[in-house]
Amino acid sequence: MQTFYLFASILGTIVAIILLIKKVETKTVLIGVGFVLCLISLKPVDALNAFTTAMTKASLLKAICASMGFAFVMKFTKCDVHLVRLLTAPLKNLGFFLIPIAFIITFFISIAIPSAAGCAAAVGATLIPLLMASGVKPAMAATAVVSGTLGGVLSPGTSHNSIVANMSGFSVPQVIGVQLNNAIVAGIIVCISLIIMALIFKDYTKGIVYEVKTQDNHETMIQKVNILYALMPLVPIVILVIGASDLSKYQFLSPFLEWTTKIGVAEAMLLGAILAIFITMSKPSEICKEFFSGMGNSYANVVGIIIAASVFVAGLKACGAIDAVIEFLKNEQHYVSIGGTFIPFLMAIVTGSSDAPTIAFNESITIHAATLGFDQVKLGTAVTIAGVLGRVMSPILAANIIVAAIAGTNTIEIVKRTALGSIISLFVIAFIML
Repeated sequence: MQTFYLFASILGTIVAIILLIKKVETKTVLIGVGFVLCLISLKPVDALNAFTTAMTKASLLKAICASMGFAFVMKFTKCDVHLVRLLTAPLKNLGFFLIPIAFIITFFISIAIPSAAGCAAAVGATLIPLLMASGVKPAMAATAVVSGTLGGVLSPGTSHNSIVANMSGFSVPQVIGVQLNNAIVAGIIVCISLIIMALIFKDYTKGIVYEVKTQDNHETMIQKVNILYALMPLVPIVILVIGASDLSKYQFLSPFLEWTTKIGVAEAMLLGAILAIFITMSKPSEICKEFFSGMGNSYANVVGIIIAASVFVAGLKACGAIDAVIEFLKNEQHYVSIGGTFIPFLMAIVTGSSDAPTIAFNESITIHAATLGFDQVKLGTAVTIAGVLGRVMSPILAANIIVAAIAGTNTIEIVKRTALGSIISLFVIAFIML
């Protein structure tokens, strides 16, 4: 009978992958397959319990919902656009060097705007035309921007950092501190690979001006950069960094910074939104409305995927698949690093999203990392960045579609240029960093 259950879990996983590739709604697929597996195992209540338990994980809800609420406020006030314009203003006439510089700038901006699609839209609308006007081919201009969204793994607003923190007992800044090494190594590799690919594809020609044929993102059109507006997206990050660094231990700073050690991600985001009211002179009612709209959006789209993944994992557990995999990995521990990186990487490529495979793996395997002889935070952060590296190689990634539309190219041309850096980074993280 156990063999039948294991076969059912394998079949269910294959069905889920096929449906995700066919772009069936992610939450529907994960909940549906998970519930069916629980029914087959005669444990339907397990699926219901997994759903309701994931609904009320306070630490996750606080960080994720507040972060998205803050992101909505930044978009409403156009503070995110001011930040992009501030950082891109000095970049004229840099020629070929604009390619790595565009990657680096997007990398840092994505820490403040962790949504790949949102960052690609905000940054791409400014940087891509600048790159093309400087002689960079459309495909490379788009690639430089979308590759830079890798920096989002260092954002306190990224749901995956909250998930790893929740299961490990670490704080989000501590998790980011562990992820920092992966991000820096992958960032350097990807940046160098962009330069190599630009030379191979001859993506830069001095004196040539590539014109953007369409520019329909009117929200990015601002007349003059407001420095204070531009600094607003960085406020929560600065507060969290100061708190994590515990600068208040220095006696002369203690009276001013001691409060930062008591601030979590949600509180930092809320404080940033409140400060934005005074800096942008916006109506408090409008900021409040946007903040709560962002919170609701994050529950529906981000927390919703976490809930759905929990139901799917419950189905696999009910069939005994998780126990079987853990037992196998106990005896063959060298497969843990391979599975934890290559599986999310490949799934992200075929589905165009790193969320579902990353969350599912962390919820099912990473939670047992200590039993498998691995550090939970190191494994969880490696899983996260592997998924992000895979998604930029997906032709159906929303961010790829956005930058391709701005540049007037196609996503396949972008994937040709992102593949080298992503694959090399994956191998380094899987076999050296982890």
